[in-house]
Amino acid sequence: MSDSSVGASSVTEAVEEPRVGVFRALRHRNYKLFFAGQIVSLVGSWLTLTATSWLVWRLTHSATMLGVVAFSGQIMMFALPPIAGVWVDRLNRQKLLVITQTLAMLESFALAYLALKHIITVPEIIGLNLFQGTINAFDMPGRQAFLVEMVTDRADLANAIALNSIMVHFARLLGPAIAGFLIWWVGEGLCFTIDGISYIGVIAALLAMRIAPRPRRPTRSMTTEMKEGFHYVWHFLPIRVLLLTMAAISLTGMPALSVLMPIYAAHFVGGAMSGAGVELSVNSGAGAQIFGVLGAASGLGALTAAYFLARRKTVVGLGRLIAIAAYVFSAALIAFSQSRALWLSLLLVPVAGWGAISLFASCNTLLQTLADEDKRGRVMAFFGMAFVGMTPFGSLIAGELASRLTPHGAEPIVGASRTLLLEAGICILTATAYLKMLPVIRRVIRPIYIKKGILPAIADGLAASAQVAREE
Repeated sequence: MSDSSVGASSVTEAVEEPRVGVFRALRHRNYKLFFAGQIVSLVGSWLTLTATSWLVWRLTHSATMLGVVAFSGQIMMFALPPIAGVWVDRLNRQKLLVITQTLAMLESFALAYLALKHIITVPEIIGLNLFQGTINAFDMPGRQAFLVEMVTDRADLANAIALNSIMVHFARLLGPAIAGFLIWWVGEGLCFTIDGISYIGVIAALLAMRIAPRPRRPTRSMTTEMKEGFHYVWHFLPIRVLLLTMAAISLTGMPALSVLMPIYAAHFVGGAMSGAGVELSVNSGAGAQIFGVLGAASGLGALTAAYFLARRKTVVGLGRLIAIAAYVFSAALIAFSQSRALWLSLLLVPVAGWGAISLFASCNTLLQTLADEDKRGRVMAFFGMAFVGMTPFGSLIAGELASRLTPHGAEPIVGASRTLLLEAGICILTATAYLKMLPVIRRVIRPIYIKKGILPAIADGLAASAQVAREE
């Protein structure tokens, strides 16, 4: 058989009618197990994230310290991904994830013990956050790259990525709201305890999977493979632009909104002023509940975005969606920064959540579609660096800016609002720069889409031409 006929056959198979259904990736047994275990664990993770932020605010009443603690939990996602990506491409990803999930469970139980004993301090929170961040640096690229082993039909890969986003943001919808009431009812310690228990499900799911072994590939030195990964993502224009766009948004708008949210929650119960007013709002639990509701509202918007992406039948058009999502997120951030009414903020936060997740999930899908298989772990490690690794610096910047931009004697929300407004402006500039690069990106990825059969009309034309050539 000639090369042309082989190519035509593969293209024809690739352009078969795409499967429909939001949950079509669940037909894969391994992914179904992963989905069931992970969704429980993610709710627990959001309990811990929400409880940690509120615990730090309760202990310190410092926007700067909120930024420092967030930094400690995320800095390893900036420092370690180049190394982690190499190991993800080398190791058995299933075993790697069992190890990372077990270590994360132990970290949550350690937080729970200290909190329930009422001996927890901010330095201890920072130390445990650093440990969790180190785990995440290996776990995130491992989970992303493991998708192609759980979902063996590439036609379902984009749907699986979207379902991952649905999982995360369904948990984000429930977790903060549940955490707010648990903090008010029994304190932060129970949130950490539930999170630790929730890891048991995902570990059991991973152990129950039957994964075909990957072909062994020759290993070279760590330095050589790190350089190869960096060279690949930097010189492949679409991947470079996607990563830089995510990095800019993750440095500015995303961390500013999450880090400064407790300040808005305290303000909405009249406790943003220093002194007794703050103590009242924190100790009454009303601020914690509002903080949880705001987090859940953001999760609702993110969940809507993930559902929308899961219903898409093709990756075509995601490039334009990224630009739209970036502008929507920026506009919502500007409006939220000026809001002083809880009802209005509850309407704006879901819009910001929709924009952010539409952007990041679309970038994830495009990266998974474009990446070469032997470099997938390293590409997804850089995805983790851009998505999460930039946020620690953004958290520090947001916390420090909010403190410095608050006039003496003024409410902390004044500095928080100015910070959000400034960083939203940077997000708009990022969206504009990306939009200008979009025509170039399309020209580069068009041949890739044709080769993979993602553009059906052109793929069918190639198949027909090959058939004519054989008949001649």
